[in-house]
Amino acid sequence: MTAALADPILTAVDRCDRCGAQAYVRVVLEASGGELQFCAHHARAVESTLRPLASVWHDETSRLTDPVALAED
Repeated sequence: MTAALADPILTAVDRCDRCGAQAYVRVVLEASGGELQFCAHHARAVESTLRPLASVWHDETSRLTDPVALAED
C-alpha cells in the first residue's frame, strides 16, 4: 500500500517538490510507484506531461476556494 492511499489528505506539512509551497496535488507514478507533490500552480504546469504516467492524481486544489476548508486551515 502506498503512502498516497494510506494518507490521502494533504496537510500543511506536505510541500511542493518544485517550490516548497503547500502541496495540494499528490501524484503517484505508475511505472515506479514514486510519489510527487505539487502546489496548484506547478500541478497545472506539469499536468499534461505527468497525468498520462500517473496511477493516482489526488487533487485537493478545490480547498483553495472552499470557504469551509479555508476556515479549517
